Amino acid sequence: MEEASQFLADQVGEARPLLGGTDTLVRMRDGAWSDSYLVDVKQFNGMDEITLNADTGLRIGAAVNMNRVIAAPEVNAHYPLLAEAARTVASYQLRSRATIVGNLCNGSPGGDTTGACIVLAGVLEVHGVNGRFHLPLTDFFKGPGKTALNPGDIVTAITFPVSPTGNVGRYRKLGRNALGDLAIVGVTTFAYPDNDQPSGYTFRLALASVAPTPLVPTEAETILANQPITTETIDQAADAAMNVCKPISDTRGSARYRQQMVRNLTRQAVTEVWQAL
Repeated sequence: MEEASQFLADQVGEARPLLGGTDTLVRMRDGAWSDSYLVDVKQFNGMDEITLNADTGLRIGAAVNMNRVIAAPEVNAHYPLLAEAARTVASYQLRSRATIVGNLCNGSPGGDTTGACIVLAGVLEVHGVNGRFHLPLTDFFKGPGKTALNPGDIVTAITFPVSPTGNVGRYRKLGRNALGDLAIVGVTTFAYPDNDQPSGYTFRLALASVAPTPLVPTEAETILANQPITTETIDQAADAAMNVCKPISDTRGSARYRQQMVRNLTRQAVTEVWQAL
């Protein structure tokens, strides 16, 4: 691991780590990336393991592919939102290579598993030239395709704290077709009973494809924490989520359309979570 980090740091712009390769190899094939070296990091200790600890939570190694995450009993029992989000990524064949960590390291504002990782309070384990450290996702995304990783940094795993009792989550994604498309808009909602909140519940939200980075609509979360959960409260939260978005117009949808869909999907996801709670 020390040699891999040092090599990547010494070959800035010429080398990158390789996990599943579902984005890396396509971008190299298309000429968007022209690195001279790929450093295969899949076989390092712990990179291909899923472990659950009753005291510390869940750890998913960086090389664990998404189909394994979807099928893992420990994920489905305690972190089903993560499996739900992973199931929406591309096709079964690609999910046999694609990884949760790779999805995050792309730095895409539209990653399907990113929202689930954020609301579940994910923290990355990273090995750099100066050793190991932890990097919360709250500090990770810096812009489209940009992250807080420095040359030589290799993400080895993502960890999640113990899941709150009675939690419910939903990921709602709008694409141009029902299977495998990139998200035009994605809304992740996660909630659990919390007596410290006036409403009796904590809600965490994350939005995809509506800003330069994955977006947490804190005002919407505050509304749901401070007011009794009613249809009117959910509508207020959905409007707050829509208003904080700064989407772009592209071939898959206009900015105005994306904003409207944020409101609709937020209302839908929060309502489903509330009914389940």
